[in-house]
Amino acid sequence: MKAVQVKGYGDVDQLEIVEKPIPEPKSNEVLIQVKACAINNTEIWMREGAYGTEGKSGWRPEGVQFPRIPGSDITGKVVKVGSQVNESMMGRDVVLFPFTSSGEEGLEHISEDMSFIGSEYDGGYAEYVVWPADLCYPMPLSNYIESAVFSVSGMTAWHMVEQIQAKPNETIMVTGANGGVGSLNVQIASKVFGAKVIAIVGDLALETKMKELGASHVLSYKSESLADEIIEVNGGPIDSVLDVVGDALFATSLQVLKKGGKFCTSGSAGGQKTELDFRTMYLKHITLYGSVLGTRSEFKRMLDAISEGKIKPVIDRTFPLEQAREAQTYFKNAGKLGKIVLLTEE
Repeated sequence: MKAVQVKGYGDVDQLEIVEKPIPEPKSNEVLIQVKACAINNTEIWMREGAYGTEGKSGWRPEGVQFPRIPGSDITGKVVKVGSQVNESMMGRDVVLFPFTSSGEEGLEHISEDMSFIGSEYDGGYAEYVVWPADLCYPMPLSNYIESAVFSVSGMTAWHMVEQIQAKPNETIMVTGANGGVGSLNVQIASKVFGAKVIAIVGDLALETKMKELGASHVLSYKSESLADEIIEVNGGPIDSVLDVVGDALFATSLQVLKKGGKFCTSGSAGGQKTELDFRTMYLKHITLYGSVLGTRSEFKRMLDAISEGKIKPVIDRTFPLEQAREAQTYFKNAGKLGKIVLLTEE
């Protein structure tokens, strides 16, 4: 099979196209012919070494073992089943829950042995992948590309919204609202949980599209009076912030939160370190949440909401698998709206 693998930590030149044997499913696994694989920050940061310390990166302390095939947002067709898997799985169109874990129900994402496809296991930048049968779910939509854009960013966004216990008519600010996680935060908070959403983007040319996704107000982080604008459009401080930016908007976020407000972050694209005046946090009774991925039950609830049309796929563009370097480079450009997807066949 054709695959794209990462040779080691570094720039996109560490991605190489190779021919590898098609993997054999173990007794509890299935072999999936990959149809689409969306790109996440996860595999880029893994390649760049942005996770971890001392030159190691990945979801486990020992770091990634190279070479590794990245890719975790995967849809495809089951073409072979392991000896303990029901034959009825053959031919099914599936979307992959992206990690294994021995954690009990509801705690899978914070188990010490949580291992990620595309980091600890070979992933979806390939024509075939093997994965445990019980972690393969029916696609929520009939289209492979559209169904591939939710797994990691969608579950992360869903978990964030559940963590802050979003309620109807609360006001939630979403940073990085045009990105993969951000655009889903907007949809989930507004269209599933009924909150009022203030979307923060760079380019206000995206305003119409952001409002179509459910945003009530769209503001630019480039404004010199952003905090005042947020409080003005809301008629006062806001209830919660869903953040993927980190340092660049942290001070503003704490400034506009009401007393008892909640700040939840799952990313740091605008800076991984920040300054926190503890007085702001305790005098305003602010709760801080760190968040990434989610649980299997949240994944199922998200797939149900997608099937019901409450959450829609937002796709910026697609690339053939062979152009993985170009796709990852493009992914880092500002001003995109939605996901970038690799296709194994055009």
